Amino acid sequence: MLNKLNTFVAKLFHPHSQARSLTKRDIERIELKLNYHFSNKQLIFQALKHRSFLAVTNEPRLQSNERLELLGDAVLGMVVVEHLYRRFPEKGEGELTAIKSLVVSRKILANVARQIGLGDVVLLNDAEEKAGGRNRPSILADTFEAITGAIYLDGGLKTAVEFISDKLLSQIDDILSKEQYKNFKSMLLEYAQSRGMGVPHYVVKKEEGPDHKKIFTIDVLIKNRDLGSGKGNSKKKAEQIAAKNALRQLKIL
Repeated sequence: MLNKLNTFVAKLFHPHSQARSLTKRDIERIELKLNYHFSNKQLIFQALKHRSFLAVTNEPRLQSNERLELLGDAVLGMVVVEHLYRRFPEKGEGELTAIKSLVVSRKILANVARQIGLGDVVLLNDAEEKAGGRNRPSILADTFEAITGAIYLDGGLKTAVEFISDKLLSQIDDILSKEQYKNFKSMLLEYAQSRGMGVPHYVVKKEEGPDHKKIFTIDVLIKNRDLGSGKGNSKKKAEQIAAKNALRQLKIL
C-alpha cells in the first residue's frame, strides 16, 4: 500500500517544477489533523489541487479541486442548516438563512482551514504561491469545501457530518458571539433573496470632512424602502453599519 502511494505521489508532479509538492509525510500529517484517513488517496490529492497547479502537471481543468469544492459546499450547507434548524426551533427561515450565511462564510471557513493547516499543503503553482496564495481566504475556504466533498465521497454522509461537526460546528458559539466575524452585507443579501425581496441597494447620502479624513453616510434600500443608515470613515464600513441596522429593523439581529 505504501509503495502504491509513493508511486502515485511521484507521478503527480512535473519533474522540473519548483512548486511545492506533497510527500507521504505531508499526507499523514494532514490526515491526522483532519482526524480522517482516506481510503482513496486520489481524492485528498484532488481536494488539495488548486487550479493554478494544473500549469505544473499539464492536467485538464476537471482535475482541479473545483468539482469537489462544489460538492463540499452543498454538503456543508445541508449539514449546517440541519444543525441550525434543530438548535434554534424559535427562529424563522430568514434568521436561519442569515446565521447559515455567517457560519459558512469565506472568513469563517478560511479560519477553520488555517487551524487544520490546509494552507501548508494546498497545491499551487509558483506564481500563486509567491502572490500569497497559501494564506488567501478564498483559496483556503475553497480548499476546506473541497476536503469536505472528498470526505463525503470517501466515507459517506455520516463521516462528513462528523467532520463538519468536529471542525466547524464545534465553534459555532464562538462564531455567533464575535461580531467581527459577521459580514452584515452578506447576511442582508441572503435574507433579502430568500424572501424574494431582490438585492439591497446602497446609496451614498453624504460625504463630510477633508479628503484624508472623510466620513461617509450611506443608506441601504430594498425595493426603494429605506431600511438602514450607516456612517464610517470608508464606504465599506458605512455599508456594513447600514446593513447591520437594516437587519435590526427587520428583527434579524
